[in-house]
Amino acid sequence: MKVINMSKSVKPVKLQEAKAEVLSLLKVLSDKVDLERKLGVNYLQLDPVIKDSLSSEENVITQPSTQESVCNNFDFYNEEKSVELNKSEKIEELGKLEEQVKKCIKCELCHARSNVVFGAGDPDAELMFVGEAPGYYEDQQGEPFVGKAGQLLTRIIESIGLKRSDVYIANILKCRPPDNRNPNANEIVLCSPHLIRQIEIIRPMIICALGTFAAQTLLDTTESIGNLRGRFFEYQSTKLLATYHPAYLLRNPGDKKKVWTDIKKVRDFLKENASLTRRSITNV
Repeated sequence: MKVINMSKSVKPVKLQEAKAEVLSLLKVLSDKVDLERKLGVNYLQLDPVIKDSLSSEENVITQPSTQESVCNNFDFYNEEKSVELNKSEKIEELGKLEEQVKKCIKCELCHARSNVVFGAGDPDAELMFVGEAPGYYEDQQGEPFVGKAGQLLTRIIESIGLKRSDVYIANILKCRPPDNRNPNANEIVLCSPHLIRQIEIIRPMIICALGTFAAQTLLDTTESIGNLRGRFFEYQSTKLLATYHPAYLLRNPGDKKKVWTDIKKVRDFLKENASLTRRSITNV
């Protein structure tokens, strides 16, 4: 049998790529397990030795660039995160990201979707709203918050002197779950990197998390939305305030006053920081 010797230059590269891919998969597993535990799924923790090795190895090994699929892990979008982009650059980066998201087939939701619901609004927005997942009308039109809950969100935005075109709106999930069911932990783990990258590109001054799943995912907590709402938090140096989802308000109109209280805090925050904003907030 003829033995083929790998050249010294090729063999280390192949080994390095294989090692990087294994570490990438382990990191995805680690992130997935940790988040699912936070969302109530009972799994054993990944061995701390493995987690420690991931953090140290990632500093010296470059992720292989041969993967063409999206959603591999939270490090897939490796663009420079600290650079402030101008509006045209943001539009370009969001366009690239949207094309990647449209190709995503990493969870079962891709099989039933009519359209990917990427997000919409001003890429230079100071205020970004984040919901949980598209519904029927969103799936049909490919736009976020266009049903009855979306109409209510529009009125909420207008109540603080803004228009929908002044803000950016997105969801944790980019595809509609069947029968509008709640997102599951696996879907959140696989889809969240898209939202994280959107936030990195837009760099809003404040994020308003709408409902349980948006708030718990962004804040990495299991605390109830009732306890989270109306409070300011930090999300990667960005202010975040959680409130009830408009769909919840359609079922519980008595809580609209609470959302009005919350959204006034968002308005007041933008007013107080008007010197740093890209547009003014009218008095309402």
